[in-house]
Amino acid sequence: MKDKAKRESHFPAIEKRYGEPMSYWFAQMKKVSGKKYPEQIAFLRENFGFSQAHANALVMFSRGSLSSRRHETPRDFFASIDPVKAKTMRKIFRVIMKKYPKLELVIAWNQPMLKNGDSYVFGCSALKNHLLIAPWNPKVLSKLKKELEGYEVNKKTVRIPSDWKVDEKLLLAMVKENLKAN
Repeated sequence: MKDKAKRESHFPAIEKRYGEPMSYWFAQMKKVSGKKYPEQIAFLRENFGFSQAHANALVMFSRGSLSSRRHETPRDFFASIDPVKAKTMRKIFRVIMKKYPKLELVIAWNQPMLKNGDSYVFGCSALKNHLLIAPWNPKVLSKLKKELEGYEVNKKTVRIPSDWKVDEKLLLAMVKENLKAN
């Protein structure tokens, strides 16, 4: 997370110093996406006068390093995953946001998450063969132990099938308990 924050912290300075929005620089990086790291750095330095630090930040972000943002919006995220998983995840978030409309759906850690102000309340991850739901507070899983019988419960997440028949009652109970704790 520190690397991501460091890289993205350069973006305002890049826009100011080189006179173009980040969307322009991302488009430039697409032109050299198949090139090696040193070639991408040289492209920015030689053609646009980038400093080494700014070039590195943009190149590493564009190369999709594990600490960089891969999705700008939840819509981008859903478009990038299997349609069955996307359908299930959209329904999960719709159910929660219908009951709690003040929650904000954001991308954090390259996954869709619900926030209440500065606090994360609920998240969902798409893995190869299943989904994980997370109430962001392990105590919630302990409190709802009875309701979670039959599910594979990990330390902070619950494993669900990709085509899960969304259990609205369970989801709302998770969020309610988490909001109580905040």
